[in-house]
This record gives sequence, structure tokens and C-alpha cells, in this order.
Amino acid sequence: MCPVYPEHRNEAVRRFLETAGKPPEGVALVGRWFAVAQYSGVAILEADDPVLVQRLALEWNDLMRMEVSPALTDEQITPLMAAAVER
Repeated sequence: MCPVYPEHRNEAVRRFLETAGKPPEGVALVGRWFAVAQYSGVAILEADDPVLVQRLALEWNDLMRMEVSPALTDEQITPLMAAAVER
């Protein structure tokens, strides 16, 4: 969850309305959900370059606390898990 700082709620709403929360080129927005009656939400993004995700975070983290958790697919993690247990 990415909570908006309460004192920045209106500015966060304005920025979202102006930009539609569009991510930078090279970052795909898989989905975004907003918590009901709260100033927070979560977005699932896809990008090959973590620098692009950082760029998105810098566009918003003056108004909200951003938590970024990189994730791997089954196909990406399986060989790593196999190697870990084969030691």
C-alpha cells in the first residue's frame, strides 16, 4: 500500500487528475486499486529496468510513502530455487 500523507491529499488528487497516474515510458501498468475511504492504494507495474520504476517513485513520493517490492515470475524464480537446494 502507498498511503498519501494527509496534508498532501488534495495535491495528490490534483496530480492524479492531471496525469491519470500514467507511468513513464517503459513501465506497464498492470493494474491499480484504491483502498475505499482511505488515502492509499496499490499498483502492479511491469518494467525491465528498475531505473524507470524509480523515476515513477520520484514523481509521487513527495506526496505519499512509496513501497516498491520487486517480484519474479515462476519461470524466473524456479532455477534460483533449484540452485539453492542443490548446494
